[in-house]
Amino acid sequence: MNEHLPALRPDLPTAPTYDPATLDLYPPAPTAVELAAERGPVVWVPDAYGRMVPMPKHLAPPSMTRPEPRDLTPLPLLDPIAQRLLGAGIGGGVCSAGVGYGVGEAINAAAGLGTGGLMWIALAILAWRTPVRAVSSGRGSTVNIRKAVIKRNKFHA
Repeated sequence: MNEHLPALRPDLPTAPTYDPATLDLYPPAPTAVELAAERGPVVWVPDAYGRMVPMPKHLAPPSMTRPEPRDLTPLPLLDPIAQRLLGAGIGGGVCSAGVGYGVGEAINAAAGLGTGGLMWIALAILAWRTPVRAVSSGRGSTVNIRKAVIKRNKFHA
């Protein structure tokens, strides 16, 4: 078999080939060794995306203080001051309606008294002016009828 190999050109520089087994291309940076005893306590806090990340305790934000418990006793449906104002408004309206009704009844009574009084006065005058004969119906009465017939015939030629 004839194996075809590319020709080497002496005018091109040769590039280093990548060998994954060698680590000479990326040597590790010198780092200090940190022992567990030298490190302070670590706490886990949520980051901006909701993930929990470790953070040294002295750099962590202060924890939230516990809020005081709320008073959960039921409150009245209406404010007591509003209840008083509502009661005063309703009471004042009922009072003024009652006063108006009473004044109307008094005016109606005065008008009725005046009308009734005039009726009684008219009946008294009528009874006073009526002859005694008309009141006593048992004795009979006399009726005078007068009939007059007047004829005037004039003939003009």
